[in-house]
Amino acid sequence: MPSTPEEDAVKSADEPAADAAVTDEEIAPALRRHHGNGPVFFVIGAIFAVLCAVGWGYSVMSYTGLGGGVYHQVITSSVKSPGEVAVSYEVNSRNGAVCLIRALDERFVEVGQLSVTTEPGNHMVSTTVETVRQASTVEVASCREQGSQD
Repeated sequence: MPSTPEEDAVKSADEPAADAAVTDEEIAPALRRHHGNGPVFFVIGAIFAVLCAVGWGYSVMSYTGLGGGVYHQVITSSVKSPGEVAVSYEVNSRNGAVCLIRALDERFVEVGQLSVTTEPGNHMVSTTVETVRQASTVEVASCREQGSQD
């Protein structure tokens, strides 16, 4: 079976001509084209991939969120009178927390505000906020670790 032009080119690159004295420097470029550059690029690529995977894993494992270490959730809220609202919420913190509670009217204008300090751990907190007029909603606006910057 006759060989194709591609096979002839590969054979001529792999085998030196019988009638000419060919040095290793002349064979090397042809072999490099045929066989690639060996494992150098593979090793560099593998090292880069491992470093990226380790860096990504570290960043995911060390992520604590944007809110810090204090978590809160409103459980109930009610209007007790035109000048007072009650709220019950759960707060969880490592070092204690300072929570800001806001009372809002039907147009979302702030009509009352209270700052409450809690102990470390997971606690249910119930409190009342005095208002200047009838409030329609109450919210825990923020909870921060005690001693953090305001």
